[in-house]
Formats: sequence, structure tokens, C-alpha cells
Amino acid sequence: MADTSTETPAEPIGIEIRNLYKIFGPDALSMVDKVKAGMSKAELNEKHNHVLGLNDINISMPGGKIQVVMGLSGSGKSTLIRHINRLIDPTAGEVLYGDVDVCQMTAKELRDFRRHKTAMVFQKFALLPHRTVLKNTVYGLEVQGVPAKEAAKRAERWIARVGLEGFEDNYPNQLSGGMQQRVGLARALTNDADILLMDEAFSALDPLIRMDMQTVLLDLQEELQKTIVFITHDLDEALRLGDRIAILRDGAVVQQGTGQEIVLRPADEYIANFVKEVNRGRVILVDTVMDRERRLEGGLTVPSGILLEEAARSFADTGESKANVVDRHGAPIGVLTVQDTITAMVTPATH
Repeated sequence: MADTSTETPAEPIGIEIRNLYKIFGPDALSMVDKVKAGMSKAELNEKHNHVLGLNDINISMPGGKIQVVMGLSGSGKSTLIRHINRLIDPTAGEVLYGDVDVCQMTAKELRDFRRHKTAMVFQKFALLPHRTVLKNTVYGLEVQGVPAKEAAKRAERWIARVGLEGFEDNYPNQLSGGMQQRVGLARALTNDADILLMDEAFSALDPLIRMDMQTVLLDLQEELQKTIVFITHDLDEALRLGDRIAILRDGAVVQQGTGQEIVLRPADEYIANFVKEVNRGRVILVDTVMDRERRLEGGLTVPSGILLEEAARSFADTGESKANVVDRHGAPIGVLTVQDTITAMVTPATH
């Protein structure tokens, strides 16, 4: 009998990080007040021999979206992601999954949360060398107690989806780095976890393979709408992947928002230096640049929500110098010109 169920899929659950502190050292809790009073990371280390890992982190990570956390080495980004599945315990603060604080979970609750709600993809692949691609991919399901036949069926589906069909019986040392990372991604997806944690997952890959893996992730995310937390030190990667981006420095958030907001309005000189070499045409939307008061009679149209780079391509292909920007119903909502497009693409942001 055909399935006539009309059950609506549950809305993806986001992650709320509130007032999160992590201080490494034997008397960490007593150091929180010193940090709150303004003591710097360097001063805390010099005077008290404690290391400030995270300093009052507040980030709302939207459900079903990709939240990128970026920063240079030592900024606290990998420490932060390990608080979400509590591989690291906080010194103070909350990590909320819906209305449940991960930091207050019992050992059993935390074990169930890690097994069923989260999956992690690591920079160094973290594959088991003595297991084949298939056996690596089913590992999480084995831990959950899923029957072997069902586990293999689910794993084979995701192995195919990440482009590794036919490699099920290969071992990790028979695969390239990019292929190994596809196995890591397939393993995470096979668990069907709500939250996907990706700690510099593509950083060890060659640039072309890295771009390919970014495309794979974006294509899968369009369908799956997982809550993804993606750690990177690369701004181009952050801008390509992130629905929202948080930038860390010395354990603190220095700016967060969409890629466009960060590129257009860097919070300080540190961020401005980060974004000055960015290809702005791949970040800024036509809606930001268009003249909302004007309309054209006929001529070229470009859809709302596309990037300036795409609009520039349309201008080049048609030879037109102006275009109506139209909404999803085809109604004009503004006018974009070649000159405004070029100016926006080449003018550096100032803080």
C-alpha cells in the first residue's frame, strides 16, 4: 500500500551559545571574574599561568544553516566547536540545543546526544585504517546498535551520494586525501545526525579538491538542511559556505553576521585587513547595490538575490548597461547599472 502520510518534517534545531568561557588551568573558575573585569589573554597567562580559550562567546547558530566560525591559529575556533558536543567542558556558560543545555547533560544524556544528534568530520580524516570504506562508514551505526543489513544499506546510499560508489571495499590507504574526506563525510551523514560539526574538514586538501568538496557539501546541504558548524581559517571558504560567519580573535568574537555584512562593514582594522583582498563580486548581492526607486521599461532583467558577479556576466553577455532587478514573481523592485556593479566590486570596505 502506498504511504499516504503527510507528516511534516521537524524544523531543524539551532544552537545557542551564551556567555561561554573556557579557561585552561587548575583554578579556572576563579579566573572568570578576572577576565570579565577586562584581563587580557596575555595578562592572564603571564600573571596567573592560566590560558584563556574562550571569552564570553555569544552566537546564535541557525537551524538548518551553515554557521562558519573562522579565525587564525590560536583564536579559539576548534575549542569552541568541541564545546557543542562537550568534548571540552566549559568553565562557565551555556550551549543550548533547542531548550536543552548540553553543559548540564548527564553522562547518559551526553552519550545519547553524541551518538544520535551530532556527527563530526575532522581535518585529518580520522578513518580506521583496518576498515574498508563501507566498514568505516557504518561505524557510527554499529555503535548505535543498528542491525548490520540496515546499516550497510544506509551507508551504501551515502557512499554513492558523495561520489565513491565502487570503492566500498577499498581501504583508506588506497584512497587519495579527497576521497578519504568523502568517506568521513559519508560516515557523518550515515548517522543522520541533526548537527554536523566540521573542524577544518577541508584544510588538509589541495585547493582544487578543496573546492570540489565545498561544492559537494553545498549540494548536499541544499537537500538535507542540516545544522552545520564549519571551522576554517580561510576567509574565501567561509564566504562561500557560510550562511552566517563568526570571526574569533584571542578567544573572543570580534564580528559576526552574513558574509556580505562582514565584507561591507568590517568591525575593525583586523577584519578590514581580512576582507580587503576578497572578490566582492562573489559576496555582494544585487539587492544591496540596486536603486530601489527606479524602474525600466523592458530590457534586461536579473533576479533578486544573485551575486554581483552573476549580474556582471549578464551585462557582458548582452551588452546592456542597465537591468531591472525582479522578485520571484517577476515584478521589478529596482534598477542595477553596470557602473554601480563595477564600483561595488572594486571599492574596498572601510571600518
